[in-house]
Amino acid sequence: MVTEKDDPQYQRLKELRREIAFHDYQYFVLDNPTISDYEYDQLVKELHQIESEHPDWTTPDSPSQRVGGKASERFEKVEHPTAILSLSNAFEESDVRAWYERISRLDERVKLADYVVEPKIDGLTVVLQYRDGVFTEGATRGDGLVGEKITANIKTIRSVPLRIPIDQTSVEVPAHLAVRGEAFITLPDFENLNMRLQEEGNKTYLNPRNTAAGSLRQLDPKLTASRPLRIFIYDIVSGEGNLPETQKEQLEFLDKLGFPLIPWEYCKTIEGAIQAALKWEERRNDLHYEADGVVIKINSLQLIADLGVVGRDPRGAIAFKFPAKEVTTQLNDIRANVGRTGVITPYAVLEPVEIGGVIVKQATLHNYDFIAEKDIRVGDRVLVKRAGDVIPYIISPVLASRKKDSQPYEPPAKCPACGETIERLEGEVAYYCVNAACPAQLIRNLEHFVSRGAMDIEGLGIRIVEQLVKANLVLDAADIYSLDKMSLLSLEGFAEKKAGNLLNAIESSKGRPLSRIINSLGIRGVGVRTASDLAKHFSDLEELSKATIEDLTMIEGIGPNIAQAIVDWFQLSGNNQIIQKLREASVLPAADLSRETQRFPQIFEGLTFVITGTLQQFTRDEAKQFIESRGGKVTGSVSRKTDYLVLGSNPGSKFSNAKSLGVRIISEDELLKLEE
Repeated sequence: MVTEKDDPQYQRLKELRREIAFHDYQYFVLDNPTISDYEYDQLVKELHQIESEHPDWTTPDSPSQRVGGKASERFEKVEHPTAILSLSNAFEESDVRAWYERISRLDERVKLADYVVEPKIDGLTVVLQYRDGVFTEGATRGDGLVGEKITANIKTIRSVPLRIPIDQTSVEVPAHLAVRGEAFITLPDFENLNMRLQEEGNKTYLNPRNTAAGSLRQLDPKLTASRPLRIFIYDIVSGEGNLPETQKEQLEFLDKLGFPLIPWEYCKTIEGAIQAALKWEERRNDLHYEADGVVIKINSLQLIADLGVVGRDPRGAIAFKFPAKEVTTQLNDIRANVGRTGVITPYAVLEPVEIGGVIVKQATLHNYDFIAEKDIRVGDRVLVKRAGDVIPYIISPVLASRKKDSQPYEPPAKCPACGETIERLEGEVAYYCVNAACPAQLIRNLEHFVSRGAMDIEGLGIRIVEQLVKANLVLDAADIYSLDKMSLLSLEGFAEKKAGNLLNAIESSKGRPLSRIINSLGIRGVGVRTASDLAKHFSDLEELSKATIEDLTMIEGIGPNIAQAIVDWFQLSGNNQIIQKLREASVLPAADLSRETQRFPQIFEGLTFVITGTLQQFTRDEAKQFIESRGGKVTGSVSRKTDYLVLGSNPGSKFSNAKSLGVRIISEDELLKLEE
C-alpha cells in the first residue's frame, strides 16, 4: 500500500518547505538573499499548488501559514496592531483572470466590484503609528505580526509627517492611527549616492532596494539620515473612529492628512484594472523608482474583509508581477572583449536564463577590479540584473552556493585577440592591449579614424568599414588611402558613382589639421581636447613620436598615465608602420599653430549640458572641456533647466529623466555638429 510519505509530491512538498524556510532566514534575518525574488515566488507558487491539491497535507508550520521572517535580535520587537499581510502573485493576465473567477465564485458582489491599481514599489515595508496626530512609533514588517522598532530611523525620512494633518486643516484625525507604506530610494538619488561614495573612496551599493532596507536597519540614526530615503503610504492598518470604507477614499483621506501617497488609478472593472496594470508595465523603465509589479485591489474594504485570507494572502487583492529583472544562474566562464582603444573588458558566459522576457547568455563584468572586489569565480552561482534595454550585468556571487574547490579568478596576461602582452598602468582600473594592429581592434579603430571628430571621411560608415575588413582590402587605418576604384567596385552595393564619391571624400580628408590626425590614431586617453593640446606643442607626428614622458607631462591636462600611453603607442613597430604609410600617402601636415591656438567661438553660451553613458570620441573630461571652452555649462544631474543630454552607450537613469522632462537628447556626433 502506497502512503502519502511515498508520494513524490509529498516529498517535494517537504523539500519546498525546507527550501523556503532557508531563503526566508537568508532574506529577512541575515539580509543576504541567495536567490532572486522571482525564483522565490516560483517556489511559493509551487508550494501553494501542491497544498491546494492536497489540503490535508497543510500543517501549521508550513511557510504558507505565516507572513514572513523573524525580527532581527538587534532591535526591540514591536507587535503590530493587526497582521501585516502579503499578497499572492500573478505573472500573466490569465493568472489575474483566474484570481477574479475564484473570488467571484466565493462572493457574487465581486462581479460588480470596482478596483484600485497601484505600483508595487520595490522597497522596505514599514508601519507608522500616530496618537493624537503625533508620530509615535515606526517598525519594519518583520514576520507580519512582530516587527523591528526603528522609530528614530523613520523620523530621519523627511517625507514622513511627524504630526498630522500636515497643514493643520479641519480634517478629523483618529486618536490612534496606524498606516502602512514603503520606504525606498529613487534611481537618480541612488546614482548620486554611489557617485558621492565613489568620490569619497567608499564602497558603493548594489541596488536601491537593499540600500533602503540596510539604511533603515542601521543602529545609528545618523547613518540613516545620510541616505536619501523616501516613503509612499498606501494603507490604513488600523485606527479609531469613522474610517474610509473604500481603498479610493482611504487614499484620498491619507492625502488630506499629508502623507506622501503611492501613485494609484481607479478602475471600474476588472478588465480596466488589467489594462491599467499592463500600461504600468509598459512605462516601467520610465519610472524614477524601482517597481516589480502592480497591486490590483478591490475597492470595497468591507468586501476585502469578507473574502478573508488564505494563508498569508488576503483574497481581495493580488500582485501582478512584472517580468523579473534579477535572477540567479550559473557562471560558466569569464572571457574578454578588446575595445577600440585596446581596453580589455571581461564578460560573463552564463547558463542561459530568462530575465524580463529575454533569454540572457552573457553579461558584463565591468572590469577586473570589479571581479576581484566581488570575488567572482568561474562556477559560481551569480545574481544577474537587466534593466530595460541595458546590457545585463553581474551584481554579485551567491556565496552560500559556492563550491568548496572554487579558485579566485586571475586576469589574463596576454591579449586574447593578438597575443601581445597586456598592460596596466598604475592607478588605473583598465587593462590594455596597445597593439593598434590587433585584429579585434581593427574595425573599431577604423570606425573612429573616419569619424567626424577625427578624419571625417563622409560616406565611410561602419557597414563599409566591415566590408573593407572582410575583403582584406584594409589591414590598418592607413590602408584607406591605398584604396582604388577597382577594389571598391568588387564590393557589394558599389557602383561607379558611389566608389567615386568615397574616393573623393578620402582624398579630401588629407587636408585635416594635425589635431584631428592625432585624435584619429586612437591613442588611449587622447581625444579631441588632448589631441588639440598636443598639436599646439608639437610641429608634426615625427616630433610627437620622440617626446618623452617628461616632455608630455609638462603640457597642462596631460598626466603620467596618458603620457605613458602616448609613448607606448609610438614604441610599437606596427604603429610606426601606420605613420609611415600616412606619410607616403601625403596625409600628414605640419601643425597649423594659428588655427590650433585660436579662441573657440562661444556658441554654447547660456546652454546647460548633462553627459551620461560611455562616450566613444571623448572622455568625460574632454567632452566637458569641449562644451565649456565654447561657453556651455556641464552639470551632473538632469533638470528642467537642462538644454541637452549628451548620450553615450549604457546610460544611467539620467536618460529616462531627460525623456520624462522633454530634454533634447543628442549623440556625440550631434554635439560636434552643433559647432558647425
